[in-house]
Amino acid sequence: RLAADPAIPRLAALVREAVADGRPILTTGCGTSEHAALMAAALLEDALGADVRSAQAFEVTRRPPAHGVMLAFSHEGGTAATNDALLGAREAGAAAALITVSDRSPGAGLADLLLLTEEQDQSWCHTVGYLSPLVAAAVLVGALREQPIDPVVVRALLQIADHEAGAEEMAAALSGCTRLLVVGSGVDYPAARELALKVEEGARLPATAHHLETIRHGHLAAADAHAGLVLLLTDGEAWGAPLVERSRAVLRSAAALGMPAAAIVAADLGDDLPLPLTPAGRL
Repeated sequence: RLAADPAIPRLAALVREAVADGRPILTTGCGTSEHAALMAAALLEDALGADVRSAQAFEVTRRPPAHGVMLAFSHEGGTAATNDALLGAREAGAAAALITVSDRSPGAGLADLLLLTEEQDQSWCHTVGYLSPLVAAAVLVGALREQPIDPVVVRALLQIADHEAGAEEMAAALSGCTRLLVVGSGVDYPAARELALKVEEGARLPATAHHLETIRHGHLAAADAHAGLVLLLTDGEAWGAPLVERSRAVLRSAAALGMPAAAIVAADLGDDLPLPLTPAGRL
């Protein structure tokens, strides 16, 4: 449906014009939607070859983008900070777009342009609220690249990812931990933040997301065999060998500390991580 949505070419045109004029592009949101905004910024930056900034919506209200394009994410369109950011952006002269579920919300009334996902989230951990904006952002990026997203590929990816037995085994291996450290780099870092949020929100287990390099600069000093580690490694195309080696180094550190470690890894990168380094399993 998104491939034929007239909002996609309109939003793509706004973004292209901003890049051509040297005007800023900003993505924003709160909580789960903030993580979707971070991911969208990374995808847009890669597609445009230009800087795309992402900021938490409350912080945007302190310094709204002027004369650029702000792309906000709010699943239900009712988050106060995000709506304040939309209003502030418009008052500052920016074009304000919103990716949201429907046009019947306070946020929808504040945006210059709406891109609707139309799938109301029923999950207590906002699974749809995170995933559907990412699909919308990917379709937008496909339009900017003039390489449309194949819906068959998206469906196949979702089916492959729905591996409940593997997830249950990993959860069982980590269930005795007192806290989790979740690690990622590039587009894996927003996903790590979202996973940490969902672990805390859903399982009530303390969890913290770290950049792949940052965790090696002091944070592991507070870790022991009671802390678990989950490594995300799906974004290996842009910076392969150093990224994989740093990932292995973090897993080796976890092994030295006796930490149960697991990985969510792209199939083509799985062989680069020795199985003994992920005793808690991998997806």
